[in-house]
Amino acid sequence: MKKILIANRGEIAIRVMRTCRELDLESVAIYSEADRTSLHVRYAHEAYCVGKAPSSESYLNIDKIIEVAKQSGADAIHPGYGFLSENADFARRCAEEGIVFIGPSPEVIIQMGDKIQAREAMTAAGIPVVPGTDGEIKTEAEALEVIKTIGLPVMIKASAGGGGKGMRLVKNESEVVSAVRAARSEAKSAFGDDAVYIEKYITSPHHIEFQILADQHGNTVHLFERECSVQRRHQKMIEETPSPLMTPELRDEMGKAAVEAAKAVNYVGAGTIEFLVDNNLNYYFLEMNTRLQVEHPITERVTGIDLVKQQIYVAEGRELEFGQEDLKQRGHAIECRIYAEDPDNNFMPSAGKVYKISTPLGLGVRTDGYVYEGYEIPIYYDPMISKLIVWGKTRDEAIARMRRALYEYKITGVKTSIKMLERVMNNENFIAGNYDTHFIEKNQEQLLSNGMKDNPEDMVIIAAFIDYLDKLGSNATVTKEFVPAQSRWKKIPYVNHF
Repeated sequence: MKKILIANRGEIAIRVMRTCRELDLESVAIYSEADRTSLHVRYAHEAYCVGKAPSSESYLNIDKIIEVAKQSGADAIHPGYGFLSENADFARRCAEEGIVFIGPSPEVIIQMGDKIQAREAMTAAGIPVVPGTDGEIKTEAEALEVIKTIGLPVMIKASAGGGGKGMRLVKNESEVVSAVRAARSEAKSAFGDDAVYIEKYITSPHHIEFQILADQHGNTVHLFERECSVQRRHQKMIEETPSPLMTPELRDEMGKAAVEAAKAVNYVGAGTIEFLVDNNLNYYFLEMNTRLQVEHPITERVTGIDLVKQQIYVAEGRELEFGQEDLKQRGHAIECRIYAEDPDNNFMPSAGKVYKISTPLGLGVRTDGYVYEGYEIPIYYDPMISKLIVWGKTRDEAIARMRRALYEYKITGVKTSIKMLERVMNNENFIAGNYDTHFIEKNQEQLLSNGMKDNPEDMVIIAAFIDYLDKLGSNATVTKEFVPAQSRWKKIPYVNHF
């Protein structure tokens, strides 16, 4: 390979381009009209506009992306995550055009993207799955019969689902019919497929995923687990590795199961096997993500393996340079997703101009982001603007380092989730490692409290600024003693994230 087109935007596009530069490969960016000034456009060797702001007219425009790949002379396409990363038609089209798709085959994407087919494949391979239906629920009457067999509560899930769409929790039999209809409707709207199935709902589950990597020569390894249980509406917010839940024995058993799951479908490339784990440490296959995950940096940090580089090597046909026995976890890593949204206002997205930004630095700190001072965050895409990753020798050190890094992370002009993430790092249940996928709702009062309460320094700055404005309004003589301190990140305190 000499040139790779990155069919994505934002931080993941830049992340892939960084590895391309290290490998002396040229990178090609694509962008929508709304992303003309985005950092990934400026970082790439070449950049091409692929359409208007809506993703359906740009980042999901297969014909246009293929046209740009051929025009630029790209040997391969890296899809990142989201958008077309798990689109079998896109992978197939790349193959037809003689362009390497850096990911698994279209057949595997289809098989593992359909949750019903994935359950069937895992059952055949002997991988534990959550008790539920063997296939699609055809009628509401059938759903009622299944529930009588496996008991309540249950989850109704879209077969083609993801990201929490097409999912409904049913606790009472009277809710079944309306829940099935609602899940079908949402699935049809989101995925164009209204097929749903039913699974037993695991009470107080832990969301544990295993990173796997497989080459074209039959070699498959896992790169250990990631704990992803801090979630909001089935969307991950914080991930860490190693998981505080795991024992060495469970890690070994689940790791082997993840490898067997990948081998069962002849998987090639980087992927993730996701499990639910109950309080008795029973684990069940949940789904497979046939792409790079948002949280891959924490695995890179504790293993020393560049997963994007390995994806490129595998796509070039190389064998893995290491076996399972060569892989070790060193220290502890945590990732916080930084969203441009207001946690204290029902997580309302906060698009707009970034006035000032100060990213954390120092030992064991990594920031994968794409916004800069003066950049206007568009309204058309996911509100995640960066990922903050820290490493420590121990979990306690990693938490303390994340606290420090979040304190240093300052953004004005838009609301962000930084303050809420700080509260998580100070939560006694999180510190103790005693949490599951209900963590946010169980600790809602503390985590979603008014941010003004937990930072006296910020309150003092705002009070001083209000006093300053009051003196200006009353035509009082403004002298230097009334001018507030011009801290670089607090210059516009009334639009800060707190």
